[in-house]
Amino acid sequence: MSTILIVEDEPDILSMLRDYLEMEGYAVLTAGCGRDAIAQAQRGPDLILLDIGLPDMDGLAVCRALRDHLPCPILFLTARITEDDKLQGFASGGDDYILKPFSLKEIGARVQAHLRREARSRYRTRIRFDPSLVIDYSQRVVFVREQTVTLPKKEFDILALLSTHPGQVFDRERIYEDVWGLEGDGDSAVVSEHIRRIRVRLEAAGSPPMIQTVWGVGYKWAKR
Repeated sequence: MSTILIVEDEPDILSMLRDYLEMEGYAVLTAGCGRDAIAQAQRGPDLILLDIGLPDMDGLAVCRALRDHLPCPILFLTARITEDDKLQGFASGGDDYILKPFSLKEIGARVQAHLRREARSRYRTRIRFDPSLVIDYSQRVVFVREQTVTLPKKEFDILALLSTHPGQVFDRERIYEDVWGLEGDGDSAVVSEHIRRIRVRLEAAGSPPMIQTVWGVGYKWAKR
């Protein structure tokens, strides 16, 4: 069963959407403001319906905050939309716009379409590296012994870089440039700490040690 998070500050609209989606067979989480949305998103919904006009935070800011750790489709709900609005929304990490007033059938169709697309994407982008270790690059999660391990954005970006180039050695500077970008204003020394955290999370879940240290050079993903 897919889980939908509805973020809407108008109680009537929130109730209508919740009732409809529950009747359609979805599990539903709700939030009436941006802070609640960010808290509820920690429960890992499969899709988010996000009102742009929230009382405490702009919906675009909420979307940007969620995109740091959540890969699921985010569909904006809005009473008005211009070309600039769309560009800002897509730039903040949104996937679609639904204009108010909307029909419930339209909501249902959009939700189904995005969930189907996600399912196809997951199928194409899951790679098994070990009998106990699977990485889903689309959902940006790792499965260890069927247990979901969710990594923060930078940690997953490092994991993705190394695991998609098994056996290739990356020094800290190269990892930093790839993950933080040339504009990053930090220090490549943070790479070692992030890799330590990745190892702790994966090995605590039962993963074999996949990130190897090449002393004096850098790191590599173990070939199997």
